[in-house]
Amino acid sequence: MKRPTTLALTASALVCTSMVLAAPGAGADLVTHCVGTGGAVTVPGDLLVPAGESCALEGTTVTGNVRVAAGANLVVTGGTFRGEVAVELDGYLDATDTTVTGRIVLAPGGFGMHLRDSETGAVTVRPQGDTAIQGFLFLDDSTVNGDVTSGVGEFSLTGAEITGNLSTDGTYYTDLVDSFLDGTLTVANNATGSVVCGSAVHNTATFTGNQAGVQLGPNGVLDSCASGSYFARDVTIANTIGRTMVDDNIINGRLMLNANNPAAEVADNNRIRGGIVGEHGTPAAARSGTAARADRAAEQRAADRRATAVEVAAEAGRARL
Repeated sequence: MKRPTTLALTASALVCTSMVLAAPGAGADLVTHCVGTGGAVTVPGDLLVPAGESCALEGTTVTGNVRVAAGANLVVTGGTFRGEVAVELDGYLDATDTTVTGRIVLAPGGFGMHLRDSETGAVTVRPQGDTAIQGFLFLDDSTVNGDVTSGVGEFSLTGAEITGNLSTDGTYYTDLVDSFLDGTLTVANNATGSVVCGSAVHNTATFTGNQAGVQLGPNGVLDSCASGSYFARDVTIANTIGRTMVDDNIINGRLMLNANNPAAEVADNNRIRGGIVGEHGTPAAARSGTAARADRAAEQRAADRRATAVEVAAEAGRARL
C-alpha cells in the first residue's frame, strides 16, 4: 500500500490516560480515549474517539476494537487495527494505508467512511432509518476481505477488490470502476442509477428497480467510462427507469432484460455467451457520458470533514486520556 504525504501528524508516542471498565461477568477491559494526534505506538485493548472529538493517528496499532462515537472523527494513516471498527451517528472514518482485521460498520446516520490503499474485513453501511444524515462509502485502491453492504447514500469503488458479495439497496448511486468482485453483485432501488466500468464480477450481477438508468461500459449518460467490464455469469437488468446502456462488455452467461423503461440499449460490440433475453434495441448513435458524475457531493463533504478533523486534532496536541 502506498504511503501518502498529505497528512503530517505527530510521529512521537501516543500519550494516553486509560480507563479500566469492568463488564458484568467479565474481566476488566482497557479502553484508551483518543483526542488529538498520535504516532507509532501500540494501544493495548480498545480505542474510543469520544463524542464530538477528533483523533488523527499515524502508524498506530490498536489490539482491540475501535469506536468512533457520535459526531467524532478518526483519521488514520499507516495504522493496524486488529479488531472491529464501529462508527456511530454523524461519525466519520478516514483511513489510508491501514489494515483492519475485523469488520467496519457505519451506524444509521453516520457521516461516512473513506478508505484509501487499505485492507479490511467486511464493510457495512446501515440504512438511514429515522436520521437526517445519509452516510457514504468510498473505497479507493482498497481490499475488503468479506461482504460489502450499503443501504444509503453515495457508494463508489475505484480500483478496489472485494472477496465476498456486494449488495446495495436504496443508495443514492452505486458505481464500480476498475474493481474486482469475487462474489455476487446486487444493486437495487438506487436513486440516480449505477455505473460499472472496467471491472470484473465473478458471479451473477443483478440490477433492479433503479432510477436514472444503468450503465455497463462506455457511451452512457451517467459517467465517463473508458472500457466495458467482464461478467462471469448472468447479468439481469430489470424495472429500470431511465436509459440503460450495455456497451463493450464480456458476459459469460445470459443478459436478461425485463420491464426497463425505456428498453435497454445493447451495442453490437458486447460478447454475450448465453445470448440476450428480453426487450432491447441497438443504440442509434454513440453518446459520450459526462466527464464525471456531477452529483458526487459527498466527496467534497468528506474532504472538508477530513481537513477539519486533522486541524482540530493538531490543535489538541498529542492525545491524552
